[in-house]
Amino acid sequence: MTLPVFVVDADAFAHDTVTLDGDEGRHAVVVRRLRVGEHLVITDGRGRAAECQVTVLAKASLVAAVLVRRFEAAPLPRLVVVQAIPKGDHAERAVDLMTEIGVDAIVPWAAARNVVTWKGDRADKALHRWRATATAAAKQSRRLWHPQVADLHSTAQVVELLAGAAACYVLHESVSRPLAGVPLPAQGDLVLVVGPEGGITEDEVEALGAAGAQTVRLGPEVLRSSSAGMAAAAVVLSRTRWP
Repeated sequence: MTLPVFVVDADAFAHDTVTLDGDEGRHAVVVRRLRVGEHLVITDGRGRAAECQVTVLAKASLVAAVLVRRFEAAPLPRLVVVQAIPKGDHAERAVDLMTEIGVDAIVPWAAARNVVTWKGDRADKALHRWRATATAAAKQSRRLWHPQVADLHSTAQVVELLAGAAACYVLHESVSRPLAGVPLPAQGDLVLVVGPEGGITEDEVEALGAAGAQTVRLGPEVLRSSSAGMAAAAVVLSRTRWP
């Protein structure tokens, strides 16, 4: 049986026992119904994990003894997806799929043809949902390195982001060069840019291209913006990090 995973602060690994309270403790006790003697896994989402055994239960919290610690190095190349904001539930679906498959950073992008715009409180709430979705998906897929969900980026900020990348590829249905055939770096940041349902504008393509991005085609079918990032990530990971 696969052990349930819970997220803790990094300083929890300095002790031989860990207390799960708050949302994680409530989920462990009320939802997962863990009992004294059962095992669980804790992680800080930054590569550290420990298998623990429950020793004390409370109404919505527990204490567990640390049995075995381990550390996993961050995978390389680091895969970053710049994601134009999909509409409705498609946004959380995109984040969930990209997290499950192994994307390391997700950058919400205020593309010109986005149907949805983030402003004020709406932006804060949307960003919170993206981050909560990423954490939940990372726990479900047993990831020790959780993806970082950045603040909303303008096109100018995405261009700045590309300055430090080892390679960047913009998905574009109108070009013939396949993503499956481009050279991929073994180190550094590899950035994929996924446009909105209405497509990336010529001005955006030009700005990204001036920053070093190359346009590539994912395949003959045109995918939704919410699934294109996952599909492109699978192509890249199959050629880099997957054995």
